[in-house]
Amino acid sequence: MLNRVVLIGRLARDPELRYTPSGVAVTQFTLAVERPYSKDQEKQADFIPVLAWRQLAENCANYLRKGRLAAVDGRIQVRSYDNNQGVRTYVTEVVAENVRFLEPANKNDSKQKKDDPFEDDGEPLEINDEDLPF
Repeated sequence: MLNRVVLIGRLARDPELRYTPSGVAVTQFTLAVERPYSKDQEKQADFIPVLAWRQLAENCANYLRKGRLAAVDGRIQVRSYDNNQGVRTYVTEVVAENVRFLEPANKNDSKQKKDDPFEDDGEPLEINDEDLPF
């Protein structure tokens, strides 16, 4: 049997790092992955929840931020719990086994500044969060 997923997308928000009562690190973040679209349709994205554990969780929390491009290799997990109203709730998420950071972490990297489409004459452009598709 096979349960494998590979995703490439941008983080919809900063990762949230927590620790279990036994001290194991767990990070949760949401990856916005674009869907294929035809010429007459707008771009659409799926917002996929991702969990990372232990050292990978700490690395993701330290080096990923909202808007950064990342690749996630992992497996799909479905779990359920009873919420505060006593209703069974199902959650589908990707448990990351490997995460690749696809953009340099250092924003001051001269090569990135040269190729950065979000800069105009060396000055960063003002981008409102409401303008982002994720």
